[in-house]
Amino acid sequence: MSLRDAGPPVALVVVFGVFAALSPGFRTLSNVQNVLDAAAVLTVVTCGITFVLMMGSIDLSAPGIMGASAIAVALLVANNRNDNDFGLLGVVVAVLLGAGLGCLSGLALVTLKVPSFMTTLGISAVGLGVATLMFAGVQPNVSDRMLEGLAVERFLGLAHLTWIAFACVLVGWLVQRYSRLGRYAFAIGGAEEVLALSGVRVAPYKVAVFTMAGAFYGLAGVMVTSQLGAGLVQAGKGYDFSAIAAAVVGGTLLIGGRGGILHSAVGVLLVTVLTNGLVQIGVSPYWQGGVQGLIVVAAVAAAVIPQRRRNQVTK
Repeated sequence: MSLRDAGPPVALVVVFGVFAALSPGFRTLSNVQNVLDAAAVLTVVTCGITFVLMMGSIDLSAPGIMGASAIAVALLVANNRNDNDFGLLGVVVAVLLGAGLGCLSGLALVTLKVPSFMTTLGISAVGLGVATLMFAGVQPNVSDRMLEGLAVERFLGLAHLTWIAFACVLVGWLVQRYSRLGRYAFAIGGAEEVLALSGVRVAPYKVAVFTMAGAFYGLAGVMVTSQLGAGLVQAGKGYDFSAIAAAVVGGTLLIGGRGGILHSAVGVLLVTVLTNGLVQIGVSPYWQGGVQGLIVVAAVAAAVIPQRRRNQVTK
C-alpha cells in the first residue's frame, strides 16, 4: 500500500483517537453505532459518484434523482395521498427511476459532447421538476411498515439501512474489482484515448456507469424517505457535494484513474466521524460545512501536487 493510499485510513484513526480523548461520550458503543447509521445514506450516494469520478467526470445529479425517487416511492407504497400499496415493488420502481435518469445523464454526455457537470446539473433540474410535479403541493406521508422498518428496526445494533449501505459497498467493490465495467471505468479516467485506440467502444461504458450511479442515488432517495417517513422534493439536497467531498478525502481523484469504492467508504467514515466529533466536543454545527470544505481543499491539493509537478500545468 502506497503512502497516498494509507493516508485516509491513518487520518481516520487519528481523528477518531483525538475525539475519543476529548469527549468520553464519543467513544461509547452507542455513539459508534450512531456514526455508522448516520453514514448510511451518504455511503450509498458516494458509491454511485465514485464510479463517475473514476472516469474523470463530475456528477451533480444526485439531488434531483434522489428527490424524484423519494417522492415516487412515497406515492407507490402505503401513504396518505392514494390507495397504492405496492411495497417492495414500489422501492424497485423508485430505484429504476433513478437508473433511468442516470442513463439520461450518460446519453446526454456521449451524444451532446457536453461536459459532465453541465449535463448532470441539467438532469438534476429535470429530476427536481418531476419530483415537484408528483408532490403536487401535498406531502405524501408513508405508512408502509416495511419501508418504515428499514430505518427503525435493528440487526446486531445497526439499523437495516446501515446494512444496506454495507451491501452497496460490497457490490460496488465487486463491480470495480471483477467486472469489465469497473476496469474500464478506471481506464477511461486514466487514458481514455488509449482505450479508444485499442478498439474499445467507450461510450456504452460511460452510459452504464451513469446508469449505475443513478440507481445508487435512487436507492439513497428511498432510504431518506424511510428515515423521514415522508417523501420530500429536497430529499437529496447537499448530498452531491458531500459525496464528492467524501470520495476525494478518501483518495478518489477528481481527474480519474485512481481511488475506488473502499477509498471513498473510508472518506465517508472520516467526514462522518469529523462531523459527529465536532458536535460531541461542543463545536457549533454552523462550522461543520466550513471545516468540511477546508478538508476537501486540502485533500485535493495533496492529490494534485504530484501531477502538477510532473505536468507543470494547472487544469
